[in-house]
Formats: sequence, structure tokens, C-alpha cells
Amino acid sequence: MLAIGVHGTSVRTSTTCTALLRELEQIWNDIGESEVDKDRMLMELERECLEVYRRKVDEAANTKARFHQTVAAKEAELATLMASLGEHDIHSPIKTEKRSSSLKEKLASITPLVEELKKKKDERLKQFDDVKGQLEKISGEIFGFHSVNNSLSITTVEDEQDLSLRRLNEYQTHLRTLQKEKSDRLQKVLQCVNEVHSLCSVLGLDFGQTVGDVHPSLHGTQVEQSTNISNSTLEGLEQTILKLKLERKTRIQKLKDVVTKLFELWNLMDSSKEERNCFLRITSIVGTSESEITERGVLSTEMIEKASAEVDRLAKLKASRMKELVFKKRSELEEICRLTHIEPDTSTAAEKASALIDSGLVDPSELLANIEAQIIKAKDEALSRKEVTDRIDKWLSACEEENWLDEYNQDDNRYSTGRGGHINLKRAERARITVSKIPAMVDNLINKTLAWEDEKKTHFLYDGVRLVSILDDYKLARQQKEEEKRRHRDHKKMQDLLLNQKEAMYGSKPSPRKNNSFRKTNSYRANGNGSMPPTPRRNSLSSGTTSELLTPRSYSGRQNGYFKEMRRLSTAPLNFVAISKEDTMSYASLCGSEPDSPPQV
Repeated sequence: MLAIGVHGTSVRTSTTCTALLRELEQIWNDIGESEVDKDRMLMELERECLEVYRRKVDEAANTKARFHQTVAAKEAELATLMASLGEHDIHSPIKTEKRSSSLKEKLASITPLVEELKKKKDERLKQFDDVKGQLEKISGEIFGFHSVNNSLSITTVEDEQDLSLRRLNEYQTHLRTLQKEKSDRLQKVLQCVNEVHSLCSVLGLDFGQTVGDVHPSLHGTQVEQSTNISNSTLEGLEQTILKLKLERKTRIQKLKDVVTKLFELWNLMDSSKEERNCFLRITSIVGTSESEITERGVLSTEMIEKASAEVDRLAKLKASRMKELVFKKRSELEEICRLTHIEPDTSTAAEKASALIDSGLVDPSELLANIEAQIIKAKDEALSRKEVTDRIDKWLSACEEENWLDEYNQDDNRYSTGRGGHINLKRAERARITVSKIPAMVDNLINKTLAWEDEKKTHFLYDGVRLVSILDDYKLARQQKEEEKRRHRDHKKMQDLLLNQKEAMYGSKPSPRKNNSFRKTNSYRANGNGSMPPTPRRNSLSSGTTSELLTPRSYSGRQNGYFKEMRRLSTAPLNFVAISKEDTMSYASLCGSEPDSPPQV
């Protein structure tokens, strides 16, 4: 098609040139130019036309060369962009067009692709710059300097040669890794900062200054300043936490020592509840673990100084009231000994203590400490005697029931149907059961006391008297009482037999029980509803002596004197009026029951 166009143009040019030559020859003929001049001018004309053609050919060749160069440059640029962007699916159609298209068509087809890839490269570069900017920032926060590792450095000329998606994905993967590490570090930093805040709150320290010494960004005074999460910051926070925990431990121990002294002085000085409540925040830490102490300012230096000042004040007050404290502690010791029936140490008696303090021979603090040691010893001894003393209490309770039963059995109207009579009957039955256990109870108590003495290698003293001696005397007195009761019953049986014989010989006489129909005020306490049954008649022979002799409390050396009671035991008559159920029945079998006699209990 191009060849046909050129040929057409040549034909038209030849026709025009032939016409012009003819017109030129006609002119030359009219002028009268010679043939030589005509040939010469025709040669010049041909030379000029050849130069024009040569110039045009050269211009066309130069234009072709430029097109070739432009196309080659575009192709090279296209290849470079494709290699840089990792595009491999655009090159094959270009090769096909290269073989069949003109230079202008090739240039027209390559130029849009190059422009498109340039735009794509610019966008890819922006993505790389954004990712690398984030990498630089996070790396600076983590490692403390503004750079990333060698494989992923800041954009350079070499990096622009590889802008493929594969490399971009590598950057993004590394960015996500650093973001996760940043998140983990930030979480750890926040935890450490919170722990520092808690410790500073308890210790009463300035939190801002404490974390500001580690790194200014941790205090958060500037909104635009990001929190530093570098290794040095983490190490600084950990060291600060260890330092604060050590300080907390030291202050807790110091405060506990102060609180211990406070409690001792409060107890000695008998301080009021209001005075103690002023230090309730401090005293609450006793017995509390370190992790549980979270109250703000409870371990501050001001709080410790306040408690120390209170200790100093109480110590000065204690010195002025030491004598009063000694007497108070001595009274406490005597009360413990009285309750536990232990003889207190006479070396610290009130009279001796007062004389020693007034003379200045003894330091009141030492005397007070001695009494406190005696109190501890008395409490320990009371604890070791508890099993025996519990049995003593049961024995004393049984003896009280026995005394009540004796009084009850002496009442001639105990079987009356008056108010509260049935309650006393029930109590009498229970009392008989309890009294029947007293001998075994005493034997067990003796065995337990002897075992205690063998273990402790000392006598068990009850108000200064050996308990085994008291129990042996009690058993002896009880045996004597039982023997006297037996003899009294035998004597009464003989009297009743003689009385019956007289009645048979001289006639019957009114029953004493029928004549005794009046009621008296009862002298023993009723059980349960507070009713007062008739007063039992007492035998004048034993009135006011028997219950005292058979009550174990009469052996108390503190109350009546042990040896005085033993003399009374050997000289005073006993009360043997109470007759057991079996003896009453045996008497009825001998003498016979009267029609109006009440039933036996």
C-alpha cells in the first residue's frame, strides 16, 4: 500500500516536471538560449532537484532513526517497569505488534502502557513509603533508633528496582510482626506503669516523678508524645518495681514493729477505743500480706512517723504510770490464779512491789515484765490443769446436787400435791442418779490427778492444798457419814420396834404424820418454775453442820482454811436424817405402812 502511494506520487511529479520543462524550453526558445546554455541550465536544475531529494531522504532517515530510538527507549522503559513491578503478562502482545506494525504504531501502542505502569509504580512507591515509614516509627519505638533491619531499609535506588507485590507483602508481613511486638510491649509497659502507680500510691510517693525518671513519655503529659516501649524503658520499669517492692517490704516490717509496740502500750495503758481508732488504718496491716495492702498512703513516711510519735508519747506516759501498771498486772495475775485455784507468786505481791518501787532497788519495767511472765506461766498452767479442773467442776456440781437432795429428803411434805411438787420429784430422781456416780467420779478424779502429777513431777495444788489429800479426806468423811447413816437407821428400826410393841400392849396412838398437816416456808430452792415447796424439817442434832462438811468447797484454803475444816470434820456431828429409797422400803416392810402415808419416791 505504501509502494502504490509512492508510485502515484512519482507519476504525478513526472507529469508536472515534463510540463514545466516544456514551458521552460519554450521560454528559452523565445529568449534565444543556445543549446549549450540550455544543457547547462538543465544540469544545474537536475543537480538542484537531486540535492532537494537528498535532503529529504536524509531528513526521513533521521526521523526513522529517532522513531527507532524512541520506540527502543519506550520498550526498555516498559521492560524496566514490568521487571520492577513484577508484571509478566503484558510483554507478549507487544512482541507480536513489533513484528507487524510501523514505528509510529508501535510507539502509539507502547506509550499508554508505559504511562500506566508509571502511575502504577508511583502508587506502589507510595505503598512502600507508607509501610517503611511505619516500620521506621515502630522500630524507633522498640529499638530506640530510627531505622529498620538491613533487609528492609529505607527506600533507595536499589529498592526501586524491586517494587513487586512479593516484596511489598514481605514489608507488610514484617510490619504486622512489629505491630504485634509493639502491642505486646505496650501492654507490658502499661502493666508495669500500673504496678508502679499502685506501689507509689501505697508508699505515698510521687508517681509522675517516679515514672518520669525512667522515661518522660511514661507520664503522659504530652498528648502527641507516644509511649516509649524500648528495652531500656522496660528494664527501667522493672528495676523501679523491684526497688519499690523492697521499699514496701522494709516499711511494712518497720510499721509492724511500731504497731506491735503500740498494742503493748495500749494494753498497758488501757487506752480508750477512740485513741486506738485514730490508728485503725495502721493496725489493720497486722496479719495482712504485702499484696493485700492497697490502701492509699498507708505506708507513707508521714503515717510511720505519726505511729512512731504515738509510741514515744505512750512510752513517756508509761514511765509516769509504771507503778499503777504494776498493781494492775498484779491484780490480773491474782484474778487468774483465783479462777484457776492456783497460788500466785508472793515475790511480786502488791505490798512488796510497792516497797521495791519506792526504794528504787528494782526497775519498774523489769518488775512489770516479771509479772507478765508470771501471768503467761499461770495461763499455761491453767491450760495444762484444764482436764482435771473440768472434772473438779463436775464433782462440785454433783456435791451440790447431793446437798440439795439431803435437804429435800428431810422435808416431810415433799410428797404433797402442792405447786411445783412434781418438778422437785423429777429433780430428786436425777439427783439420786448423779449422787450414785460420785464415788466413781472421785476415784477417776484421783487417778487423773495422780497421772497429771506423774507427768508434771509436782503436786496438783487446789488453793494451796494438794487435791489428792482433799479427795482422800472427802472419801473418808463420806465413808464416816455412810457408816453413821447405817447406825442411825439401825437405831431407828429398834426404836420403831419398841414403839410398836408398846402400842400393842397399851393401845394405838395417833400417827405423827396426820398431826403434822401445816406447811412451813421451804428453805431449799425449787427447780424450774420458782415454786417453793414446804420447808424440810431438820434434825437438831445436825443442823447447820452436815452440808458444810460434805461440800467440797469447804476444803478451799482461800475461803475457810483447809486445816480448820479438817478439825470441824473430826469434831462436829453429822446429819444422817436423809434415808434412801431402799432404807425407807425396808423400814416399811418391818413396821408396815399407815393408811395415810404417802408413796415412797
